[in-house]
Amino acid sequence: MDDGIRLSRLMAEQGLCSRREADRLIAAGQVLVDGIVVNQLGSRVHPLADVQLSTEARNQRQSLATVLLHKPPGVVSNQPEKGYPEAVSLITAQNRADSGIQRQRPMPKAQNLHVAGRLDIDSAGLLVLTQDGTIARALIGPNSRMEKEYHVGVDGEITPAVIEQLRHGLILDGRPLRPARISHTRPGQLEFVLTQGRKRQIRRMCELVDLSVRTLVRVRIGQVLLDQLPRGQWRHLANGEVF
Repeated sequence: MDDGIRLSRLMAEQGLCSRREADRLIAAGQVLVDGIVVNQLGSRVHPLADVQLSTEARNQRQSLATVLLHKPPGVVSNQPEKGYPEAVSLITAQNRADSGIQRQRPMPKAQNLHVAGRLDIDSAGLLVLTQDGTIARALIGPNSRMEKEYHVGVDGEITPAVIEQLRHGLILDGRPLRPARISHTRPGQLEFVLTQGRKRQIRRMCELVDLSVRTLVRVRIGQVLLDQLPRGQWRHLANGEVF
């Protein structure tokens, strides 16, 4: 139907998969629209159509791994730097923190994991590595508004005016930043909640208000917490755990 919506786009909007993955599934005949297989790329459907994946496709998607790593300082997220290990190199059996039923899940192939939301080399905390394009899109896609929470140790004078500047009105690279939630939790310690991830954003924000960052730890992405995950260790995203 010419006045409908592209099936691949609808699948992505419904969170079934990424648009690229949708095209692959459509071409493979693994997508049903109102109970009928649609295998023509570029097909348009009614926005309220019932879209389902085949049993085989659902099983394939359930096998895609997403892991949570407590990245230490001195480890790069995904841009190789001479002499520094990459985050994916920590996804080993020795560093595994899974317990219970999660322990039964197979080890993910590290080379197939992709970082969804970097942390700079000097920062620590929650890092997501995934094989699932839908999760990556939700975390770092151009329209993502996923909250990310950081605990930041700083040097410098923290005043109410500084807090207000950090919350709204700063400009980086000629572009204004989205409003942020900033709390002064204790002496020398700030809590940042951001909905974007510009390069070294928090460090650069602090520089603009004459603060220097001593420590930076990401403790939450969406609803997923770093919690008690030991530094340098990883675990699978638990069944039913969503960002």
